[in-house]
Amino acid sequence: MTSSHRLLLENAQQVVLVCACGERFLTGSALRSLAVLEGASVVVGTDGLIKAVGPAAVIQKQFSGETFEERIDCSGKCVLPGLVDAHTHPVWAGERVHEFAMKLAGATYMDIHQAGGGINFTVEHTRQASEEELFCSFQQRLQCMMRAGTTLVECKSGYGLNLETELKMLRVIERARRELHLSLSATYCGAHSVPKGKTAVEAADDIISHHLPRLKELSRNGDLHVDNIDVFCEKGVFDLDTTRRILEGGKKMGLQINFHGDELHPMKAAELGAELGAQAISHLEEVSDEGIAAMAAARCSAVLLPTTAYMLRLKQPRARKMLDEGVIVALGSDFNPNAYCFSMPMVMHLACVNMRMSMPEALAAATINAAYALGKSHTHGSLEVGKQGDAIVINASRWEHLIYQFGGHHELIDYVITKGKVIYKK
Repeated sequence: MTSSHRLLLENAQQVVLVCACGERFLTGSALRSLAVLEGASVVVGTDGLIKAVGPAAVIQKQFSGETFEERIDCSGKCVLPGLVDAHTHPVWAGERVHEFAMKLAGATYMDIHQAGGGINFTVEHTRQASEEELFCSFQQRLQCMMRAGTTLVECKSGYGLNLETELKMLRVIERARRELHLSLSATYCGAHSVPKGKTAVEAADDIISHHLPRLKELSRNGDLHVDNIDVFCEKGVFDLDTTRRILEGGKKMGLQINFHGDELHPMKAAELGAELGAQAISHLEEVSDEGIAAMAAARCSAVLLPTTAYMLRLKQPRARKMLDEGVIVALGSDFNPNAYCFSMPMVMHLACVNMRMSMPEALAAATINAAYALGKSHTHGSLEVGKQGDAIVINASRWEHLIYQFGGHHELIDYVITKGKVIYKK
């Protein structure tokens, strides 16, 4: 007999929907009380989409004669949406553990960068690595993210800085998108740094006249799927003018603008992003009050990265001010050789402690709002009928344990599910 449904998660102590009315993002007072059902069940169909969420008794009655490929008894446990990591750099070669020692001894990000370390060090190693080597390490990193509850990951290129290596990185991301269970959002970040021997203007010219047309061609042929365009808008890297030119070039191709701004110096990147209709801007440690107001008005999401501020000892992004002004706040791990963290539960914990976010705000920022930052909140980021059946089951009586138990997520997470299929079981 064929199963009529793929998965039944039954009798959960709590099912955290996050949203219940099809909201594309949550801001303001909507963040204070997320949609949570007590004593509830979730049904995912064979198409991988959620068919029903509701009180356990109602679901039991409604689906009494139906068969399921898998049933999981969630008594005493909590079901949450799969977590969304809105900012990562997961494709690279070359370890940078030695730089952590330099940072601990007082070297700044820019000191290391100017000494030939940082992005330049990773670029050299990534250029030399084969596509297969890059894919193997990338696959392992995605597995680590998945075991920590992440089911949708934004993945950037940006350690090539030449067309050949950037395309190599994007092909690795494309292969993972086709072969692995996680959902990926691919970002072209060829303007991550100015390549050696070029000025920022020359690098921008090369990107606009060579990189983007080639990407457009590969996308048209269905060889690559690229979702977003990113630029590191920073003093000594790409200034406001070169950033604008590259982002506008990407937008013309149909890419979502999703870029690094106002991290180490106030650059008015937030104002630029709001003006260009950016979907998201990341970092924002040095954002201006005007930039915050502009982002709120433009519904441009702020992807905050508490691990980066913590590891680089930067001042924390002003999450409270952004939340109070109505900005759509999302979270990302910024996983990269400089900020090595796979875990969105730890990111949420740091957001609560260091950026003074509440636990509901942090969970929304790591689910529905992070999905919004990637233009995917119509399909991901909450447990609602019609959305993709991505969920995690935690062995705790209240969902808050996922944030409260710092570093405890490996013990807490019993199941990770994508499209109604169990892809990890503790």
